[in-house]
Amino acid sequence: MSNPVLNVSDLGVKFQTNDGSVTAVKDLSFDLQAGETLGIVGESGSGKSQTALAIMGLLESNGEATGSAIFGDQDLLQLSEAQLRKIRGAQIGMIFQDPMTALNPYLTIGRQLAVVLSTHLGLGRRDALSRCRQMLDAVRITDAARRLDMYPHELSGGMRQRVMIAAALLCEPDVLIADEPTTALDVTVQAQILELLDDLRQEFSSSIIFITHDLGIVAGHCDRVMVMQQGIARECADTDAVFYDSHDEYTRQLIKSVPRIQSESDAAPKEGSVGETVLSVDSVAVEFSMSGDGWLSAPSVLRAVDDVSLTVKAGETLGIVGESGCGKSTLARAMMNLVTATSGRVCLLGQQLPELDRQALRKARRDIQIIFQDPLASLNPRMTIGNIIAEPLETFMPSLTARQRRERVAEMLMTVGLDVSYINRYPHEFSGGQCQRIGIARALIAEPQVVICDEPVSALDVTVQAQIIELLTGLQQRLGLTLIFIAHDLAVVQQISHRIAVMYLGRIVELADSAALFARPQHPYTRALIEAVPVPDPRIEKHRIRRTLDGEVPSPLNIPDGCAFRSRCRHAIAECAQARPLLQSCADSEVACHLAGQID
Repeated sequence: MSNPVLNVSDLGVKFQTNDGSVTAVKDLSFDLQAGETLGIVGESGSGKSQTALAIMGLLESNGEATGSAIFGDQDLLQLSEAQLRKIRGAQIGMIFQDPMTALNPYLTIGRQLAVVLSTHLGLGRRDALSRCRQMLDAVRITDAARRLDMYPHELSGGMRQRVMIAAALLCEPDVLIADEPTTALDVTVQAQILELLDDLRQEFSSSIIFITHDLGIVAGHCDRVMVMQQGIARECADTDAVFYDSHDEYTRQLIKSVPRIQSESDAAPKEGSVGETVLSVDSVAVEFSMSGDGWLSAPSVLRAVDDVSLTVKAGETLGIVGESGCGKSTLARAMMNLVTATSGRVCLLGQQLPELDRQALRKARRDIQIIFQDPLASLNPRMTIGNIIAEPLETFMPSLTARQRRERVAEMLMTVGLDVSYINRYPHEFSGGQCQRIGIARALIAEPQVVICDEPVSALDVTVQAQIIELLTGLQQRLGLTLIFIAHDLAVVQQISHRIAVMYLGRIVELADSAALFARPQHPYTRALIEAVPVPDPRIEKHRIRRTLDGEVPSPLNIPDGCAFRSRCRHAIAECAQARPLLQSCADSEVACHLAGQID
């Protein structure tokens, strides 16, 4: 092999804390070849990001890096801050995980990008802005000249990530470090970003270090893979060797835990009997009044949920999928009457929730509980987990004694796989997976019949994710629960759901049995979602033909006339602009499409 562009030897990263020295990375060695993409994978806390930050000289003030990182003829770990500034951005670029926090909210996009060029290349303002506009075009940002005058908050998540990529590539660096660049993105936008990075690697001949927890991404876009666990490299080899011939047990377990979309013949049948209807949603709409752009502007209406109807039966799991902003979480909150429906009805166990007074509604909520997306943010940091889990008992079962409540909490902790000795600990003392189990325990303690799971595994590592899914399905069978499972990961949704509703801009565009939806998707949007899911298999992922969905979800304040999806649909016809399609039966699905059954 030729001389690597980057050679890291015996890298160690330690942090001095009040509890002593903490080792984040230990004796890590790897190299990066010219034009290569090296994937670094591992669970949270494995040291992936700290490795990148150490190379860039961006560790926190209490951090210390040892070893060497040879770039060209310089050891990056031995350079001063002034010397590193000349390299960062110019020769080594970095795409950070969260573009919203990485971009300066007080500066326009143009000013933020231009400062990179003025610092490293000495370009004047006019030349710098011209180069910035060209780079925004290169990363496929529409109307690039206008975007230069916008602020980060005015752009979508996918657009902000493109701006981060543009900033990292402005000086055409030799090495690009991408730290979880697609974690916060929808699967369709993720596919666009990955395709963009592949194209840019060819155009700019950059070497890429791709840090991710998604093995599907690694399978399709990386030449070699390094697997990390607790700060050490468990394995580093060609992608095919890691996936098909790994000799490391941790690596094999990590790959095994990744959810995959199953074919109709391979998909396991969903267990449990489905009974009578327990929850029905009839023509529900949820609108929010938004202030106008100026003092004299009339307020506008954001229609988050638009005429949605569905039923959920006892013992069933209904999956709800769609991109960010499509109304999934708002619909869930309308089902619980946590947000007021503008029109329509929600009926839970024969009771019309919007018609109940405050006291009756509180009693009814015992039968419908919710597990929130962010487990740590949804738990009170000032309360012990014993008190957190017991709180619903105080509300719904006030006759219980303190001893009886404590016994029920202990029993529920064991049910969700947590030790009873944890009862007096606080949320910050637990991992993300453990906090999610606490949230599940709190939702189940009042013995509800319906549980809404709002993105309950999106923030978790794949191994923990698999444990939580297994826990939920086991509890459903044991307790007879009805689940409404909201997620953007279609492989997870397929694994757990009996039926799936696909939402787009506040409306259901397809509703079908889980097996039928994945085997014979009828709506173009459903097909696009399924096609965008990366497959954790290099032989499949590197050779399959992708048809990336263009653009992003339009603003709910400016929904296209007729079919809302027509602005992104390659099958759109004149009728799509004139009339809004209604749900109709087609094959094994209900689908809202003028071309239902006619698209190959």
